Amino acid sequence: MAKNDDERLLEHDYDGIREYDNPLPRWWLWIFYATIIFVPFYYFAPGMLGENGGNVAEYTADVAAHQAALPPAAPVISAEALVALAANPQATASGKEVFTKNCVSCHGVDGGGIIGPNLTDDAWIHGGAPALIYKTIDEGVLAKGMPNWGRLLKPDELNNVTAYVITLKGTTPTNPKAPEGTVDTVATAAPAPSGA
Repeated sequence: MAKNDDERLLEHDYDGIREYDNPLPRWWLWIFYATIIFVPFYYFAPGMLGENGGNVAEYTADVAAHQAALPPAAPVISAEALVALAANPQATASGKEVFTKNCVSCHGVDGGGIIGPNLTDDAWIHGGAPALIYKTIDEGVLAKGMPNWGRLLKPDELNNVTAYVITLKGTTPTNPKAPEGTVDTVATAAPAPSGA
């Protein structure tokens, strides 16, 4: 090691500035060498370190615990079951309550449409078949401002409000919005409204 400042100066200079040769402290060098020695052990056996199999086993256990804590997925209801539910007065009455609470501000009290489309005519933006109506309510249309109600409603509420929307087809709202979308010729004919 250099004994005085002149011996510590390196040969190269830049714009008249010369650099000192400042070696790293020994404690830092020992830590650096220790990490070099440790790396191969960690690289070849990262999951083996630690108790009970290490971080791989811990991660697997955490994922399993999270999956167990999630609520069970709601079973997807069939189109036939939705049509049958639309013929059930209790289900449509319950669906009407959900509709009144959540959907009236966009679709109107009678489904004639305000901001959202008219639900009583034959034109549908996302399809008028019961399964497509269910899908639209469940997943929402975020680009148009309709939330995904499947995350906010219970499965029974989702089924019942879908059944109620099915019963709106063919009714006569007081101030209907002009048809939007295309006429869905595949859509199942809606059952007669059950006192809705």
